[in-house]
Amino acid sequence: MAGGLYNPVILKRFSLAWKAKEQLAIAQGFYKGLEAKLGLELVHELPVLRRFASVEEQNNWFGAMDRPGLDQFLFPEIVPNGNPMLEAPLGFGKVLHTGKVDTRLLVDAYAAHLEAKGLLFREKFEHSALKFHADHLEYRSLRAKQLVLACGFGLKTDPFFNYLPLNGTKGEMLLIQAPRYQEKKVIKASVFTIPRGDDHYLVGATYKWQDKSNEPTPAARQELLHKLGSLLKCDYQVVDHMAGIRPTVVDRKPLVGRHPQHKNLYVLNGLGSRGVMIGPYAARQLHRFIEGGQALDPDMDIARFTKKYYSGVPGTL
Repeated sequence: MAGGLYNPVILKRFSLAWKAKEQLAIAQGFYKGLEAKLGLELVHELPVLRRFASVEEQNNWFGAMDRPGLDQFLFPEIVPNGNPMLEAPLGFGKVLHTGKVDTRLLVDAYAAHLEAKGLLFREKFEHSALKFHADHLEYRSLRAKQLVLACGFGLKTDPFFNYLPLNGTKGEMLLIQAPRYQEKKVIKASVFTIPRGDDHYLVGATYKWQDKSNEPTPAARQELLHKLGSLLKCDYQVVDHMAGIRPTVVDRKPLVGRHPQHKNLYVLNGLGSRGVMIGPYAARQLHRFIEGGQALDPDMDIARFTKKYYSGVPGTL
């Protein structure tokens, strides 16, 4: 479902995302390594243009450049609108060092890579089949020293880590075809448009906190079309409508770490809406913690929630 965009700046507030520099440095090398391993082009550098809705927003953009670390990510001039199919009389702010990862191609290609090596099993994971021992754990015919559970919003039905405060936020996107649009950059206004090639663009996204289904809704479709109508000045056709649940956390930080009772059971979750950037950083931290005993970043360590939320009775919902 992911749009695959990586962007170090929170464009609503013109602020730097959590650990953005560190995440970006690791993510770029990580995805380049996957490209080499799979023999595919997965990463595409794309400028992100944030449409200004007022002169005040223009002033806020330049004011944000004085904040520590933001100057290297914000272009210091207003970018005029050069696309006659866009409604943007006040121009744009340009974010630097941005792009997208082709997440669908990545998931499919890496799954095929693992299956060819006999390392991927497509089946429903049954928590009740997990057996713990002092120096290892077993799952049916598999035996391992450590286990990492990385199940996104599925954590809500995970009897070992469901005590963690994962909220989940539903998001919906449209895929449109707009031959006259001819835009090669990511445009961010009340909605974003991400070019997908062949005159196709992703349009999104909604944020809903009550509905936890994966089903697209007419209300979200109308919301996206209404917002898109204030941005585009050309005809388009809706090709697809998609929905999914982001694994969001109350404090907007990942959920990474060791189970408080089972010392060979770990979690990697809570990547929210910035998984493309956060994922490699969080996974590296967890790997170094498991294999090298290096302390986790306390901002992401699930220990921050254990005392408050853990009942001491794992394995029960």
